[in-house]
Amino acid sequence: MTASHLARPSSAARALLLAVGAVFFSLIASVAWAHGVAEGDKGYIQESSGVLFAPFVYLGAKHMVTGYDHLLFLAGVIFFLYRLKDISLYVTMFAVGHSVTLLAGVLTGISVNAYLIDAIIGLSVVYKALDNLGAFQRWFGVQPNAKAATLIFGLFHGFGLATKLQDFELARDGLIPNLVAFNIGVELGQILALSLILIAMGFWRRTPSFWKHAYAANVALMSAGFVLTGYQLVGFFVA
Repeated sequence: MTASHLARPSSAARALLLAVGAVFFSLIASVAWAHGVAEGDKGYIQESSGVLFAPFVYLGAKHMVTGYDHLLFLAGVIFFLYRLKDISLYVTMFAVGHSVTLLAGVLTGISVNAYLIDAIIGLSVVYKALDNLGAFQRWFGVQPNAKAATLIFGLFHGFGLATKLQDFELARDGLIPNLVAFNIGVELGQILALSLILIAMGFWRRTPSFWKHAYAANVALMSAGFVLTGYQLVGFFVA
């Protein structure tokens, strides 16, 4: 069974679902202000000098575990993946993209407006939800390359964090080892978070409600992406 076979709720149910999803994710958006770094962590990063491998691994893992934009996108990516081989491939594509722009962005000093990058990250969640719903096939008669899209959006996710880290004026002493440690932490956090998501989805997929509510779940995912995008665009125009 594929996304095109998903049971669709009625128009009234879809409207209610969108409203509830928007309210719910607007509540978490203040916590999930994309790629935000806690003030305590920010101060630690700014005051640190020299190689601090373990602390930066911890900071990277903490960022991923609390990065709702990352987790929402990855949840969409693995939503219809069952084989461990496929899950590993897509997660690796995302990790490669994320790692390349995280390291390159900070080391080269290339940056763009953080709000715009984070808005694109929110749209990546919208994209994946629409892809899961089979919208592109129905609307345009084409199916985007899922692997390429995962890699490309991984680049944006990593660049978003790199843009934030550049604001912290990281010490040049030990910069590269600390960035590598931070990235390792991000990937460890990703593995931990995805493991929990996969366990939960594994139980859900064994129940009849999975295919019954899969459409609604992806509509909620899409709503979350729009909320995250909206917050960033508001920040861009107001800041």
